[in-house]
Amino acid sequence: MNKATATAIKAATTAGALLRDNLGNIKSIDYKGAFNIVTDVDKASERLILDILSSQTPDYSILTEEAGALHSGYKKRWLIDPLDGTTNYTHSYPFFCVSIALEDAGKIVSGAVYNPIADELFWAEEGLGAYLHNEQIHVSQVSTMSASLLATGFPPDTARAADNNMSRFVAVTDLTHGVRRDGSAALDLCFVACGRLDGFWETKLAPWDTAAGELIVTEAGGKVTNLEGSSFDMSNGYILATNNLIHDEIVAVFARLTNKRLTICDA
Repeated sequence: MNKATATAIKAATTAGALLRDNLGNIKSIDYKGAFNIVTDVDKASERLILDILSSQTPDYSILTEEAGALHSGYKKRWLIDPLDGTTNYTHSYPFFCVSIALEDAGKIVSGAVYNPIADELFWAEEGLGAYLHNEQIHVSQVSTMSASLLATGFPPDTARAADNNMSRFVAVTDLTHGVRRDGSAALDLCFVACGRLDGFWETKLAPWDTAAGELIVTEAGGKVTNLEGSSFDMSNGYILATNNLIHDEIVAVFARLTNKRLTICDA
């Protein structure tokens, strides 16, 4: 483990402890949109992470969910989600995490995701594999959609969005053991990496939602693309992560749904 990864782990676990200790003790809730919540605990977690990262890596840029872009212009950049699963946290629903990734010249090279309720630390470094604490993890060996369990999520503007992900949810539910909606993209990606889930997809995510989890899945032997099966671009926000074995099947299902929508629109 290199120094940067160790720093990310320290920041993630320290902030995670703060989240755990303050669960059920939120003092203020604000809205960044009609359904996009931010709490005082999100902000406290972010401040704690920034203090640790800035002191250890002062010459790194930062992109974080609440404060935005900081110290721009450096080759290396931290991508931070101080509380992934804020809606869950607000309701004391125990599925949330801290996610921190390091980008070097446009490529994610290390990442850490910490689930404070289960005390599970997922991390990875480029080329060195993915780990749950100190044990290396791998994606599942499920080879067909019909035997798979997946997860997804929905954008905050689901009620108004032209692409609200509902048709994919219905179709994939009918073709698999089921689709979970857990409310934390970073943790869902880690669950793909360790084989608890066989796949995960979502739309309209931010870079801090996916940066660490994408690397963890890839280093665990999985595959990460956009929904069409092309290269994943975290700035685009459309992600499909699987154990690789069922990837093409899912892409084909999504393509049929897209073609169907286009046919209806042209009619």
